[in-house]
Amino acid sequence: MTDPHPLSPVSPRYGGDSLADVLPAALAVLGVPGAVDRLGLLPGLAGVRRIAVLLVDGLGWYQLPVAARHAPTLAGLAATVGRPIVTGFPSTTPTSLVTLGTGAPPGQHGVLGFRVRVPGGDRVLSHVEWADDPDPLRWQPVPTQLTRARAAGVATTVVSRPEFAGSGLTLAANRGGDFRGAADVDALAGAVLTALAAGSGPTLVSAYHPDLDRYGHLDGVDSPRWQAAATELDGLLARLVDGLPADAALLVTADHGQLNVPVEHRFDLDTDPRLRAGVRLVAGEPRVRYLHVEPGAQADVVAAWSAVLDGAARVTTRDEAVAAGWFGPVDPAHLARIGDVVVVCRDTYVVVATASEPPMAARLVGYHGADTAAEMTVPLLVVRG
Repeated sequence: MTDPHPLSPVSPRYGGDSLADVLPAALAVLGVPGAVDRLGLLPGLAGVRRIAVLLVDGLGWYQLPVAARHAPTLAGLAATVGRPIVTGFPSTTPTSLVTLGTGAPPGQHGVLGFRVRVPGGDRVLSHVEWADDPDPLRWQPVPTQLTRARAAGVATTVVSRPEFAGSGLTLAANRGGDFRGAADVDALAGAVLTALAAGSGPTLVSAYHPDLDRYGHLDGVDSPRWQAAATELDGLLARLVDGLPADAALLVTADHGQLNVPVEHRFDLDTDPRLRAGVRLVAGEPRVRYLHVEPGAQADVVAAWSAVLDGAARVTTRDEAVAAGWFGPVDPAHLARIGDVVVVCRDTYVVVATASEPPMAARLVGYHGADTAAEMTVPLLVVRG
């Protein structure tokens, strides 16, 4: 079967071949009672007692051929031990990190986008700037897979950038693991391998690497700095593969892919009064907008946005998006975090907000968040020591 066109819509596959299935499958390999292996890892990883899961931010399945030109180790792994899986919706970092960490779809864990409204007022929470308000344990109530593993006697470690220690997003996605800060790829590789070798019992290490996504946003996919980040990632992978203990495995995946967006494909909701009419609050991000509307304005907002965007996006209501299964089953307590109107950009279009959001957000080159194959499809590479 060939991959769908990069700009074709892809539906989430909650409960089968999805990002949410990665850690439950790893726990099943490690013998955690009740863990389910929906990815079919058990036959190939029989006898494995230590697993490292590396999430590479922005490394979509459709970016692999581009990255492979600068990353021979990655190219070899993708060709021999790689396959595509599908992330959740929206295809954005906070949502995907918590989907990976909990093994639950977004509708259950509640981290439903990059920026979401906090119910009960007009505050918008940016999950990447989240500290302790709202309380991470209440905002994201689902136990993490690391917590489940630790309760079963598995040694659990999280390796990420030092500045992420104790953040709301880290607690939402990875509570239950001992945090180890790693400021660069050398420190990341060393910390992962040290944690894998630290004990004789079952071990799980969850690691995160952000640089490919960063330079994709700033400069674009296949830009010189993106290429350099791919080469640096390749060195990280080579070191991890070479250092795996004999009873260990490395799983490599990603939170989303990325698309370069031309300037002429950008709508600005802050300069077009038709897009502001009836809208009380805007959340989400440029590829997926959540619109919280004035009472009675929902139908007018849907009509206005549909007319202005004119095929550049799907404009629908929250109820329709939930019924279509975009978020998986949605806890009623989380419904108000989704906009009354949901706007999902097609092709390579975005809706920026030059006056009401940080200026950098409108000047990026690479974006993600929507449901195209290029954004939703991510790799799963399975390497045995």
